Amino acid sequence: MSAPAPPHVVVLGGGSAGWITACLLHQEWGESGGRVTVVESPQIGIIGVGEGSTPQLKAFFDHLGIAEDKWMGLCEATYKLGIRFAGWGERAGYESYFHPFPGPIDLHSEPGFIANCAAARRGFDAPAHPDDWFLASELAEAGRSPLPADTFPFGPSYGYHFNSHRLGEFLREWGTAHGIEHRPLTVSEIEMSESGDVAALLCEDGERIEGDLFVDCSGFRGMIAQAKMGVPFRSFGENLFNDSAVVMPTAHSGAFKPQTEAIAMKAGWRWSIPLTSRVGNGYVYSSRYLGDDEAEAELRASLGTAADGVEARFLKMKVGRVETSWTGNCLAAGLAQGFLEPLEATALHIVIVTALEFASAYEQGGFSAQNRDAFNASIAARYDGIRDYIVGHYRLNQRTDTQYWRENGANDQLSDGLKAMMTAWFRHGDMREANERAYGGRNYYANASWHCLFAGYGTFPPAEKMQPVPDTVRIADRSATQVMLQACAQNFPKI
Repeated sequence: MSAPAPPHVVVLGGGSAGWITACLLHQEWGESGGRVTVVESPQIGIIGVGEGSTPQLKAFFDHLGIAEDKWMGLCEATYKLGIRFAGWGERAGYESYFHPFPGPIDLHSEPGFIANCAAARRGFDAPAHPDDWFLASELAEAGRSPLPADTFPFGPSYGYHFNSHRLGEFLREWGTAHGIEHRPLTVSEIEMSESGDVAALLCEDGERIEGDLFVDCSGFRGMIAQAKMGVPFRSFGENLFNDSAVVMPTAHSGAFKPQTEAIAMKAGWRWSIPLTSRVGNGYVYSSRYLGDDEAEAELRASLGTAADGVEARFLKMKVGRVETSWTGNCLAAGLAQGFLEPLEATALHIVIVTALEFASAYEQGGFSAQNRDAFNASIAARYDGIRDYIVGHYRLNQRTDTQYWRENGANDQLSDGLKAMMTAWFRHGDMREANERAYGGRNYYANASWHCLFAGYGTFPPAEKMQPVPDTVRIADRSATQVMLQACAQNFPKI
């Protein structure tokens, strides 16, 4: 008896999410007879504001065997070593902090940071600001590349900033050159079978496109999963207040740091993302606290004359996730699957993980639905775990100047996982153990990241109550660590 054949996958929608999914599924099954077709409407544009990534995007390109010099220039891409959060607190000395992508060198400095955080949490005056303990922080501040000299064997983890329109175009060209079929058609209807599966996409020109599996990358519309198959959508609005954004690109000054800036505003935050050709700017806010005109005015004021004459573009965000990412013979991906506001740039991260986990689950189940429930549970837990970390930024904020920040800081609509992490921190528990217990060992965010979040906001006892460190408490030498990190940084060239 012959083994089941890989499926014909039909992807509805292009953009970064559609083409990433198509490329990964083609990479998995193309050589063994699987087919991938992307049906992409030429009339429907992409939202195109997700211009930052986690290191998962580098892993994606490595998986496909695409070198950086083949795509970065075409996509106006720059390196990203982490995120600089500014203005999220009022405590002196904690006006900003850097959340790095930890790398190999940090294995030597992170234990000192963790130890000092433990001491500071207990009220001892130990240096525990995250900026002092990670190589990526040093490199970003100095404007250095994450690519070390040939004589230095250890580089940091890193992601990218990129032009999302150009990225989608590049992946379309790469995908079609490697055997993916591209159909520039507008879908008008979804044809269902008697069994409740998707049978075909019906296009405006009368064409009918059949497939074995269908991937819904139709954006917030969710044409297949939500609109046609009735998959419920779970809103995260009760603990993630932001539902709107205003976007304004500005001219490039020529100098930049390899980091995303997340700068707190009156009713949300704004990003600053450096590309090779321009700077991407956007203000993510809650319409419950701020109108569109007010948001535009506040963003323009923060950008100064650089925004003169620049047209503002407004977006509405549907924050949450579908209850099940894989329903029948349909996989929801990208915005049709869910959206967590862009604070930690996790959108493409989830797209990549979804595609790879789906391919594994489907193939290991003999190209059947055998592993569907386990896959859905895994993806839902990932969404919820990432959501918790993002909610933590708002719940732990140290601002009191507007109703938005005060109500975020008082929000009690928290998951058990986030409550467990907060309890461990403020009751001097072991954060690594709490992370393992709260998220079943999946560690969607590493121990270092959780420490950066809490310590970066200065969530320690008030400065006036901090006590001298007794001899019985182990404190890491910040000065020695900084000398080590600065010496390592000399092996990385200036951008």
